[in-house]
Amino acid sequence: MIMNVVWLLLFFVGGLLGLWKFISTSDATIFPAMAKATFDGAKGGFELALGLTGALTLWMGILKVGEDAGAIRLLSRVLAPLMRRVFPGLPTEHPASGSMVLNFAANMLGLDNAATPAGLKAMKELETLNPNPGTATDHQAMFMVLHAASLTLFPVSVMALRATNKASNPADIFLPILVASACSVLGGFLSAALVQKIRLRDPILLTWLVGVSGLLACIVSLIRFTPMGLLNWIASGGSAVLESRPHQQVESISTALGTGLMLAAILFFLGLATVRKINAWDAFSEGAKEGFKTAIQLVPFMVGILVAVGVFRASGGMDILVAGIWKCISWTGLPPETVGAIPTMLMKPLSGGGARGMTVDAMTTYGPDSFTGRLSCLLQGSTDTTLYVIALYAGAIGLKRTRHVLPCALIADICGFVGAFVMAMLFFR
Repeated sequence: MIMNVVWLLLFFVGGLLGLWKFISTSDATIFPAMAKATFDGAKGGFELALGLTGALTLWMGILKVGEDAGAIRLLSRVLAPLMRRVFPGLPTEHPASGSMVLNFAANMLGLDNAATPAGLKAMKELETLNPNPGTATDHQAMFMVLHAASLTLFPVSVMALRATNKASNPADIFLPILVASACSVLGGFLSAALVQKIRLRDPILLTWLVGVSGLLACIVSLIRFTPMGLLNWIASGGSAVLESRPHQQVESISTALGTGLMLAAILFFLGLATVRKINAWDAFSEGAKEGFKTAIQLVPFMVGILVAVGVFRASGGMDILVAGIWKCISWTGLPPETVGAIPTMLMKPLSGGGARGMTVDAMTTYGPDSFTGRLSCLLQGSTDTTLYVIALYAGAIGLKRTRHVLPCALIADICGFVGAFVMAMLFFR
């Protein structure tokens, strides 16, 4: 429904703006330009979807090896103690617990095909404990908020988009997206926890929150600032000025760390498969087939959204939108290049396909290695599609009242977007 509204608006607003421009300025080139945008968008969408085939085939195959080797079950065992604190009162052996852990673990690893069925199963199992059918319980609300926030360890789709758009290093957004999505999860959890009055002082919960946040902060600090500068800053009690590394060095270290972690994960999955005597080649082939099917299924969606965005841009609508947004945010001190990525941010909570189209448009217009192109990718990967997640899970079990899910999920979105802006400023400026 949301995607339908967005798609039609892009066409109708673009058409009206084109007509107004033709009448007011007698610009005879506006309609040919809009018509050309439809053909260019169709061609670009088709080529982009085909370009994604290789990357998605590879990564879906690798992730399938990890799944069959037990990586999800291993991660589930690690997360189990935390889950008992995040969902207090949920019976330890209740089947919903295992389904939720499986969902979160699959999401972290980028296994959407495994995450969604597990999430739907978890919601149905949680409904068996619901004393008021039709109204979300605290457990259901927390689950939907955390799924909408969605911590991302492997931003496969964003890296694939960057590779298809010929980015010099598609994986340079790996670590920034990890931090931005962690900000989203933290914001969503804390907001829902305050509403539900969850005991945040629990030692295990505090250890996880402080430990993960501290680890990510240390990694970012060590990449962005010189070791001597950090030592001087600590010794001065925070009064000394932090000495930053040169931009090229920051980008080089970040890329090396991100790609190193990715290669380590691949080797870990293959090693785990070897130890557990899983046929890694067969598992890879099976997953790769799914990746190929996914890429082909994207063709109509990518063609449709890129044609609509192309018509909207050719009519001058995108320029008007960007100029209006810049007037609203110029006082913040953000660089002017920021504004070109804002359409992705505005679209992300509403439509995953729309946000993907805006991300591709930003990379096409400004370049995949530009600040705008990279920021748009960070915004795309920082959180999930909020309204879709809520509609999917609430609709699956007939919930009419989702209570605090939407406001808490939107808080998660805001935290993820802020994290994306901060990471872009630290790593790509």
